[in-house]
Amino acid sequence: NKSQGSIFVRIHAPWQVLAREAEFLKIKVPTKKMYEIKAGGSIAKKFNAILQKLSSPLQPRVPEHSHNRMKNLSYPFSREKMYLYNIQEKDTFFDNATRSRIVHEILKRTTCSRANNTMGINSLIANNIYEAAYPLHDGEYDSPGDDMNDRKLLYQEWARYGVFYKFQPIDLIRKYFGEKIGLYFAWLGLYTSFLIPSSVIGVIVFLYGCATIEEDIPSKEMCDQQNAFTMCPLCDKSCDYWNLSSACGTARASHLFDNPATVVFSIFMALWATMFLENWKRLQMRLGYFWDLTGIEEEEEHSRPEYETKVREKMLKESDKSVVQKLETNMTENEDEDDEDKLTWKDRFPGYLMNFASILFMIALTFSIVFGVIVYRITTAAALSLNKATRSNVRVTVTATAVIINLVVILILDEIYGAVAKWLTKIEVPKTEQTFEERLILKAFLLKFVNAYSPIFYVAFFKGRFVGRPGSYVYVFDGYRMEECAPGGCLMELCIQLSIIMLGKQLIQNNIFEIGVPKLKKLFRKLKDETEPGETDPDHSKRPEQWDLDYSLEPYTGLTPEYMEMIIQFGFVTLFVASFPLAPVFALLNNVIEVRLDAKKFVTELRRPDAVRTKDIGIWFDILSGIGKFSVIINAFVIAVTSDFIPRLVYQYSYSHNGTLHGFVNHTLSFFNVSQLKEGTQPENSHFDQEVQFCRFKDYREPPWAPNPYEFSKQYWSVLSARLAFVIIFQNLVMFLSVLVDWMIPDIPTDISDQIKKEKSLLVDFFLKEEHEKLKLSEEPAQKSEGGGDQSRRSRAASSAPSNRSQPGSIASAGSQHTNV
Repeated sequence: NKSQGSIFVRIHAPWQVLAREAEFLKIKVPTKKMYEIKAGGSIAKKFNAILQKLSSPLQPRVPEHSHNRMKNLSYPFSREKMYLYNIQEKDTFFDNATRSRIVHEILKRTTCSRANNTMGINSLIANNIYEAAYPLHDGEYDSPGDDMNDRKLLYQEWARYGVFYKFQPIDLIRKYFGEKIGLYFAWLGLYTSFLIPSSVIGVIVFLYGCATIEEDIPSKEMCDQQNAFTMCPLCDKSCDYWNLSSACGTARASHLFDNPATVVFSIFMALWATMFLENWKRLQMRLGYFWDLTGIEEEEEHSRPEYETKVREKMLKESDKSVVQKLETNMTENEDEDDEDKLTWKDRFPGYLMNFASILFMIALTFSIVFGVIVYRITTAAALSLNKATRSNVRVTVTATAVIINLVVILILDEIYGAVAKWLTKIEVPKTEQTFEERLILKAFLLKFVNAYSPIFYVAFFKGRFVGRPGSYVYVFDGYRMEECAPGGCLMELCIQLSIIMLGKQLIQNNIFEIGVPKLKKLFRKLKDETEPGETDPDHSKRPEQWDLDYSLEPYTGLTPEYMEMIIQFGFVTLFVASFPLAPVFALLNNVIEVRLDAKKFVTELRRPDAVRTKDIGIWFDILSGIGKFSVIINAFVIAVTSDFIPRLVYQYSYSHNGTLHGFVNHTLSFFNVSQLKEGTQPENSHFDQEVQFCRFKDYREPPWAPNPYEFSKQYWSVLSARLAFVIIFQNLVMFLSVLVDWMIPDIPTDISDQIKKEKSLLVDFFLKEEHEKLKLSEEPAQKSEGGGDQSRRSRAASSAPSNRSQPGSIASAGSQHTNV
């Protein structure tokens, strides 16, 4: 069909082709046999009935979502066993997604002799012979009238913001888009529902901080005007001495996130991550059972067009063209036999070297940008300190502007790194699409992880650690000192950094990149189509066909961006949760919108993807598991190193006279004799009323009158050893509890494992019964004809002998009669 200068080829598979390919692909289809799924004991049945009643307003109104207790036995399709299947109408026996998958499989492995023997439709698209290949949507999602199709149903019950409170119709999603996309939305739904309890506990922890703010002794001491501590200048020359009570607001705010409840919350979140992954394994098995994914074999992967091109180039270099042509004709025949990689490590070495060098360069670039922001903070702080008007708000101004710069840089680099990861993976020339996707995911994840978290890691673990002390400061440049933490510690700044980057990333990436960019692309394509002169049908102006409408949609590019966005968010929720207990709340609010946003995108804005059968979410599960384990270590160090939790404990139980935190602030501040300040670094025009002899600074060091002045004191070493001990105890305790949770929750639900066993035995019984029926049917005509005379009996006895001998074969022959449909 010619339309606007484009030629559309519509491919349809008749029944014979569908039956042949379904057998070849081992597609499981329902048999005639149905059986009841047991709901467990009577208590479980009652509990499920109550749950269903309570959740009925939240259920989507789709036919597939009815809680049917009956299930068809499924068996891989075979043309010889047609009598097993419940074939009422051949046109509707295979659903649209399965038909599209079969057609796509044929297109993928068809050799095109006119185009250098390229293998499959993907090669033709890569060589710009075809522009696109896609299955058609079931119809319009917003068509007027009562005619209902799966796409319209998905739009009404799933892909609108108005139904955000409803469960997802996972079975219908799987039926329409295939198992791979069905599993993504099932995973996203489970993750979002798991964020509800963590959000509630996060809010409780935050409210606990708000409630106990007045009882916090250290922040009271810091805010006490009478008990004023004169602090050493924050920069050379232009900065004056200052009172610790001026940092009262920061100290009170940091208590909201730096309190004993955050330690408990960190342990809870580590166990939460384990619980989530365990529950996902169970849900995956449950879906696998209901979707007949149990026991499916990995489908044979075809070589990528780029890989074939590379092999062909290699062959051209090695031998004459005639030999190459001969080899190309045999390439498809020998594909099964010669399955090993035709490119050696020598061929791939330049690609691997380029990958290694580029990834190192990208990581170095990220670190240098973080260092650049540090320099910006130091220089801006020094510049603002010179002006009296801006001196009071130096820290707030510098922190806020630096975080916004970080956010903008992260968003820009995210897009660049995504493109770079794709380019680097192409250089590697992986053989199959699966290896290409896995390598791309690992590279993109590594680069985006470093990009998103490096500024946060700096604030958490490095800021304020390499400052030096008064009289012996560490300088970045001449006259510019390394930046220090605020008097209340770096935890408050870590919280600000984390919240702005997390919220900014979610809001900007969701609203601008996910909603705005596709709309702009669609508008641009529409304008391009309108301006392009081309042949148009006389009927075209009346009503566009479905292929025209689908062609104007965005092409589907895979689930990697969707998963990546959620995995980075999962990192924000688990890795630094000790410093920001409200992270799960913001993640939950984002995900409620994200589910419907992705749904709307798949139903209304993208071409229909090819249905892909898969048993699990692949490499993403390993990444999630890795983040979960890494989060235990990170949170242990955040509590031990960044927060004041350990110094407070050490003071309370080792140095306090009455077992309280009275005197804690004085204990953490060391003395410095101002006469020992280096020449040219003393404050100019000091406005302090009294003559300052000693100033205080935050560190555990010996006083000026001690035998070893300014050396690390005994308290420093006791706090350090307590910190390390806490990290070891916390890490081992949480890891042990995680392993315990993992062990207690079986990967396969008991009812599902029982049903799988039951299904196997039922299948054997059903097979034997059907075979027996076939046998009886084939014997009936012989028995009927036995009622004739002796002569006929004698003549039939001779003819029946061979049939008796070949009785086992009669089943096969009876089955083969069904193949000529």
